[in-house]
Amino acid sequence: MIEGIGSDSNIYIFDDVIVDTGTGENMEYTMNGIKKAGLNLSDISLIVNTHCHFDHIGGNRYFDSQLAIHKEDAPALENGDNIATAAYMFGKSLEPAEVDFHLKEGDKIHNFEVIHTPGHTIGGICLYDGETLISGDTVFADGGFGRYDIGGDLNMLKESLERLAKLDVKYLLPGHGPAAHNGSEHINLSNRIIKTI
Repeated sequence: MIEGIGSDSNIYIFDDVIVDTGTGENMEYTMNGIKKAGLNLSDISLIVNTHCHFDHIGGNRYFDSQLAIHKEDAPALENGDNIATAAYMFGKSLEPAEVDFHLKEGDKIHNFEVIHTPGHTIGGICLYDGETLISGDTVFADGGFGRYDIGGDLNMLKESLERLAKLDVKYLLPGHGPAAHNGSEHINLSNRIIKTI
């Protein structure tokens, strides 16, 4: 885990995969994190974006790697859509990017399975390997969950959290904030809180 600084999302690395790349505004810090993981930039062959927002995809341009994102969020990257990616909120604009893999529910990335969890965005995903959940901005530690007013949908987010609450999650690795042990407890809390909205 490379903990997000500034507006950057958290970044996760396993095998030859990097999950989310932050805004790209703090690349020296990100590169140092990659080196601490015992890797070089050239070792990363695949970027997986948990969703299309700029604080998770802005750093993609620094990697010469294939790119994977859910098929519902892919057009935002392919079209360089500054609204759908929320780049405009960061005072930035995006060049269109080629997406190599349009992910869908059930796809596998090494030991992780793609779970489509719309709500924060329509094409948000989580990655789950049976005990660890990389959750993007769908769910955070301590009862948090993603905002749904930037291309998202509250009812979809409620359904996604309900699905995640059925998983046995030991480690919760969210898109922002601290990672958490006993991940299911944090997800269940989020699920209970969102039902009050």
